[in-house]
Amino acid sequence: MFLSDKRALVTGSTSGIGLAVARALAAEGAEVVLSGFGEPAEIESLCREMGARHVAADLTSAAGVEGLMDGAGPIDILVNNAGMQHVAPVEDFPPEKWDAILALNLSAAFHAARLAVPHMKAQGWGRIISTASAHSLAASPFKSAYVAAKHGLAGLTKVLALELAEHGVTANCISPGYVWTPLVENQIPDTMATRGMTREQVVNDVLLAKQPTKKFVQPEEVAALAVFLCREEAQNINGANYSIDGGWTAE
Repeated sequence: MFLSDKRALVTGSTSGIGLAVARALAAEGAEVVLSGFGEPAEIESLCREMGARHVAADLTSAAGVEGLMDGAGPIDILVNNAGMQHVAPVEDFPPEKWDAILALNLSAAFHAARLAVPHMKAQGWGRIISTASAHSLAASPFKSAYVAAKHGLAGLTKVLALELAEHGVTANCISPGYVWTPLVENQIPDTMATRGMTREQVVNDVLLAKQPTKKFVQPEEVAALAVFLCREEAQNINGANYSIDGGWTAE
């Protein structure tokens, strides 16, 4: 267990990709700090399963991220994973949804990184891994805020990589295609309404249309890559944006 002396914070880690990443890091011995929403009993069960702690926080504000980082303590591995989605034409896109998506999907990663970096630099080791998206590399209609935030996250990752390269700290993105998670499940009704489609049509003709494999990415596949990026063998992987999308962005 090569992470037995490391503390990892994974945001949005009570379900979906974040939960898979948290489990994979815990399996390698990391002390995991969870952050996310859910029923208290379910979160308590996850903490027992992984020997983890949970720190509740509203990551849509700088103060909320600061509270999370204070509660988590010094972080060796930061996984920026928390995210949200809304689907609507740009002229109908609610400004409050734009603000919330940018705050959670992009600004929270900035605030977490700025607070985690001093400890990482001081000890000469750290890993910053952000769950971006195929939408950090390509666009889709009706997702203006999400696409903008994920492109921004990829750019932020490159800046962090350059600034921290001489301090033993790496920053990388993982960009999945469609992963069957609550985030994807929850956007289906909006897409059905926006495009006048059935649920089956949304799944086959929208969600999986661009993935040549015609299969959803599995959360454990993303988690496996996150674990590898924490290894010493990955110390020279820096500023990269790894696609796990069945070939979507190869076009």
